[in-house]
Amino acid sequence: MDLLDLLGELDVAAPPLAGFLLGAAPLWVRQAEADGGSRPDLLATAERAELVQLRKEAAELRRANEILKATSVLFAKELDQPRTRPTR
Repeated sequence: MDLLDLLGELDVAAPPLAGFLLGAAPLWVRQAEADGGSRPDLLATAERAELVQLRKEAAELRRANEILKATSVLFAKELDQPRTRPTR
């Protein structure tokens, strides 16, 4: 029994669900193939999750780098100002 046979056994209230299943089934199959290693052209679920995490970390590091650059500019300006001796 294949997917179409199973969908044919669904009651009348299920056509929207049946359409969703038919549209999503190829995506699930491709992802399962990628997870199983038979589709090296696609990222596995674990690889995709790692990529998302690495992109978040890279964005956070870019923000931190910008803050450090701005702070170093402020400190450099403060150090470049001439120092005056206190008068007695």
